[in-house]
Amino acid sequence: MVVPELRPWRAAGPHVARIADAVRPRLARAAETVRPRLARLAAAVGPRFARPGRPGSPQGPRVALPKTWQFTATAATAGLALAAGVATAAGPWDSSGQRTAERDRAVALEAARGTDHGGTRAHAGTPPRGPQAAPPAVSVLTGLGGTATTVKSAPGGKALGAVLDPLLKNPALGRHSAAVADAATGDQLYGTGSEDALTPASTTKIATAVAALSAMGADHRLTTRAVYEPDTGEVVLVGGGDPTLTARKDAQGLASLRDLAERTAAALARRGVREVTLSYDTTLYKGTTIHPIGVNPNLAAVTPLMVDEARTDGSTSGPAPRAADPAADAARTFGDLLKEHGVRATPPGPSKATTRAATLATVSSPPLAALVERMLTNSDNDLAEALARHTALATGGSADFAGAGAAVTTRLKHLGLPLKGADVKDGSGLDRRDKLTAGLLTALLVKAGDPAHPELRPALTGLPVAGFTGTLAGRYTDGAAGVVRAKTGTLTGVNTLAGTVVDKDGRLLVFAFLANDTTAPTAAQSALDKAATALAACGCR
Repeated sequence: MVVPELRPWRAAGPHVARIADAVRPRLARAAETVRPRLARLAAAVGPRFARPGRPGSPQGPRVALPKTWQFTATAATAGLALAAGVATAAGPWDSSGQRTAERDRAVALEAARGTDHGGTRAHAGTPPRGPQAAPPAVSVLTGLGGTATTVKSAPGGKALGAVLDPLLKNPALGRHSAAVADAATGDQLYGTGSEDALTPASTTKIATAVAALSAMGADHRLTTRAVYEPDTGEVVLVGGGDPTLTARKDAQGLASLRDLAERTAAALARRGVREVTLSYDTTLYKGTTIHPIGVNPNLAAVTPLMVDEARTDGSTSGPAPRAADPAADAARTFGDLLKEHGVRATPPGPSKATTRAATLATVSSPPLAALVERMLTNSDNDLAEALARHTALATGGSADFAGAGAAVTTRLKHLGLPLKGADVKDGSGLDRRDKLTAGLLTALLVKAGDPAHPELRPALTGLPVAGFTGTLAGRYTDGAAGVVRAKTGTLTGVNTLAGTVVDKDGRLLVFAFLANDTTAPTAAQSALDKAATALAACGCR
């Protein structure tokens, strides 16, 4: 087999080309191992990739160039889908530019760079383009579950220890724990304190992602409604727990408050109504709206009704000033938009929609798969808390902080994951009382790649790509750029990193590094990056 030239990906933009250059040497080595399996994989994928579409079809001709298909199949079979995934399955919230999401055509997407807790806020301006659902194509992570073992045998524990132990003993890491596992088999290959429960910071979002996808499925959407009370003539804006609901003129695939207002006004016009009492309903959630950390620019008040994550500065991610009462602010904006369509509305107040209320209009979020990817790539705390509460609602729990944490834990237990020592207090990881183990984090990543659980794949495809996207965009500028994909975690005195890496033999590994009581955050972050880079450079046998 000849490894295909990567020129088609260069046409998609310089970011994809750089990643292609980073992964091509590993792809070449892995290609020699997959000759007997390529035909079987091609047959499994089926006509979607094999046949061009009809020129007159709504989508136009489908492009299925042999070189592009060979690249996709080879990377998947060799367990390289996550490394080459920026070209094939990087997730829609790519802060650097391009996503080709295992579709028949490349989709150019431009999004705001993410931030981790305490990181630098993205510039205000153009919001991310509308996400698409993570596709159920066979090629995503096909290398997991058996075929990846043809690359080479898994690295040995002693050899991994010889590489990682000196790096993880860096004093900058304080108390630390680590685990490395084989993505294909789930076997732990290396561990130091891997069962010690430490504060995970934002790597908690991996647990939130897996729990939410397990409870609701990748296609689930969050719906915001406007209803009409026939007895009182009241219009009630009912919060559906979608923090990505936007009032920006260019919604770009998100649920649009402007669309909801236009449709609501049209429905009222058909009833002959031009003046209404406006109310809003936030009863979907329970308990306090303020996170235990208090008022903080990393997170808005947790309410089922907000617009643009209650940001008041036009930003799309990262720390930002927030509206003091997101629900009231969203309702006032809705009233202003109704006025633009000829409907006068009173200043809004809180209420509760009755069972007699008639639905005037609805708007729905992107699929849960896309929301999870955005949450992970941008370390979106507002989405994380919302998805934890929706996990509670989907499983019969209480949609408050305690109920959300309990629901996440219950879903992970249902999946058979090792929960000893784990304690989930929130969905975002902002709560210092959260405790996870390195062993649990690697088990979560292995489970997300399990062919028996395709609904969990966005927990992998949403991971930031080293040197290119989200919270890793400014890290790994050389070496392991494009090869490491990981969720970052940063709080004062806490630095964590958990994700996937392709070693020099083309083997896909999962890893988790947790460091608590760190005193020099930059040095601690650098130490974790060096450990992940060492894994990428390691055959370790």
